[in-house]
Amino acid sequence: MKHTDLFVDEVVLDVHSGAGGNGCVSFRREKYVARGGPNGGDGGRGGDVVLVADTNVATLLDFKSARRIQARAGEPGARSDRTGASAPDVEVRVPVGTLVFEIPRRETDEPDTDEPTMLAGEGAATAEAGGGTAQAGAPVLLADLVRAGDRLVVARGGKGGLGNARFKTSTRQAPDFATPGRPGETKRIRLSLKLMADVGLVGFPNAGKSTLLRRISAARPRVANYPFTTLVPSLGVVELDDRRCVVADIPGLIEGASEGAGLGHQFLRHVERTRVLIHVLDLEAQLIEGRDLAKDYAAIRRELGRYRPELLERREIVVLNKCDLLGDEARVAPLMDALAAEGIECLRVSGAASIGIDRLLHETFAAVEAARREDDERAGLGGGEEHAGRDGRSERTMPGASAGRSEGTISGASAGRSERTKPGTSAGRSEGS
Repeated sequence: MKHTDLFVDEVVLDVHSGAGGNGCVSFRREKYVARGGPNGGDGGRGGDVVLVADTNVATLLDFKSARRIQARAGEPGARSDRTGASAPDVEVRVPVGTLVFEIPRRETDEPDTDEPTMLAGEGAATAEAGGGTAQAGAPVLLADLVRAGDRLVVARGGKGGLGNARFKTSTRQAPDFATPGRPGETKRIRLSLKLMADVGLVGFPNAGKSTLLRRISAARPRVANYPFTTLVPSLGVVELDDRRCVVADIPGLIEGASEGAGLGHQFLRHVERTRVLIHVLDLEAQLIEGRDLAKDYAAIRRELGRYRPELLERREIVVLNKCDLLGDEARVAPLMDALAAEGIECLRVSGAASIGIDRLLHETFAAVEAARREDDERAGLGGGEEHAGRDGRSERTMPGASAGRSEGTISGASAGRSERTKPGTSAGRSEGS
């Protein structure tokens, strides 16, 4: 498998929660017990499909060829007032930083009945190959799983049906009916990953970003002397004394990246969550190709602003890479003067020769810590509420979520269920011997 195939940051999934078990129709029949009465039990609840943000998962690769997730149905009720077993929830592990969108289905969409159904058991997800393309309609953001342990119930299991023992009254002492279990939910969702990194390395292709990441961290992205060597983002953990931050190497950007040119349109979204941007300028391009690095810098800034204007407000460190190639200071004087005129201090570094790395790390950590303090100050201004779900674990409610259920509801989860059952659905019967 190519290394580019190992990084998957967007998939479309079909998720199906389990249906509730049917209620049971049964009557107590024992020797010497006259008129035993109804004793049919309730059906069990169907399993939920739950997404869980996990720091041990880096990409959405597991879903590249497996795009259908099915939870088990609840067990039907039984005689002697026995309630059917509830199905286990299916917990699907996704990377931290995953956005979850619901794709509206058209009324003409048919369910995936032509594919064999495999049920998930014992709380572990079982997926099937297949799935389809997104249907027409604007996707709706359900949640942004930005913290480890964040949980989102994307499809709730159906409630179990009621057994005939539930319907016994003083005037109806032998009810011969029960209710069927509620059907589960079926949704088509899109998972979109935005890397959670403190620092993003941006610049033109072949500027030496991957070499710089290899120098300051233990990451080993591919390095070669030609453009677009880096085809997928790479993450590295950088340490200085007892401090630590995550740096992302973003594939090279070019003019028009915000409109889809090169690889920028595909990977620009991974810059959105960074706190600090390190803009890498390629001195070799100026010395050999005669490129104007001041124009390169302005071009990348322009593309970032077109993609997300708020990216221009991020803390930025400008570095002139490959400075070990410089023999005459006069050749970079115009560039330094042009940047200084805009109030920009340019650090000289060389990832290959390890020049200027210590100062770069100190500047980087200072900027990251300042950005973290600002984030902490704003932390109390937004965010969702936390409450306990039906299994007692904490689930997050996004602002504006409907509270139509007594159980914990995440933004976008269904607030109610249809009381109507499908034609032909019948309650399970159990006859005593």
